[in-house]
Amino acid sequence: MTKDKEINQYIGIIPGLPGAHTQAPTLDQLYANLQEVTQLCLEEMTDEEIEQLPEFIGFRQISIAL
Repeated sequence: MTKDKEINQYIGIIPGLPGAHTQAPTLDQLYANLQEVTQLCLEEMTDEEIEQLPEFIGFRQISIAL
């Protein structure tokens, strides 16, 4: 998730799930939108396509100095 300051919207994507991206003015709405878009994307996929999705291992936030 990121925040686009130019359009004042939060942007969210589900890595590895084609088409699963959305935006919203609040984080609560973004979470709801991400749940909905994930469900819609999965409903359009075959069982074989779902089985081929990458396995989620985890995430980690890192800091860098600029």
